[in-house]
Amino acid sequence: MSLTLYGHPFSSYCQKVFIAFYVNETPFDLRILEDKVALAEFSALWPLKRMPALVDGDKTVVESTVIIEYIDVHHGGRVRLVPEDPAAALDVRMLDRFFDNYIMTPMQKIVLNQLRPVEARDGYGVEEARGMLDTAYGWLEAHLTGRPWAAGRDFTLADCAAAPSLFYADWTHEIASHFPQVRAYRARLLEHPAVKQAVDGGRPYRSYFPLGAPDRD
Repeated sequence: MSLTLYGHPFSSYCQKVFIAFYVNETPFDLRILEDKVALAEFSALWPLKRMPALVDGDKTVVESTVIIEYIDVHHGGRVRLVPEDPAAALDVRMLDRFFDNYIMTPMQKIVLNQLRPVEARDGYGVEEARGMLDTAYGWLEAHLTGRPWAAGRDFTLADCAAAPSLFYADWTHEIASHFPQVRAYRARLLEHPAVKQAVDGGRPYRSYFPLGAPDRD
């Protein structure tokens, strides 16, 4: 039975899941939520309507991290995205939360603020988010020393989370030149075939980015 994913090609959290599918060439059907029928199906499956959502037979799985772990357990391929070793798995999961909470979340706060009416914008909150991004970039700069990927030598769940978060974060609050390891890591991610495929899938929708999508990526 085929896997069905409800989401959108330009969504950062959806791209995180796409990368996991592409790494192992796991087939899936994408239901793009711009389609009214797909949106109605999605709303019935998950009333909170936070994408993505995965349907596997009669089971619905939500939250990008959980979806990736579910794929790893039930539809895994040659690349294991969460290590079998429990200690190594904890490191990967911690890094996944780091990218979601301390890069993806402040990035989205800045982006969503731009979509608000001018009179409802939160300049103080945006400055807080920019400060958090700089702090996160600084921590990551030190962490990446000697590591080709977030958790070490292997591409994992952590890198699935890192790719879209750093991709869009650099558009939102540029990674400064005094974070060369972070900049180089972002570049390595964008060269990874699975990440490239996810980024290319979102290219037709770049006009949606409210801060203006740069031409450099």
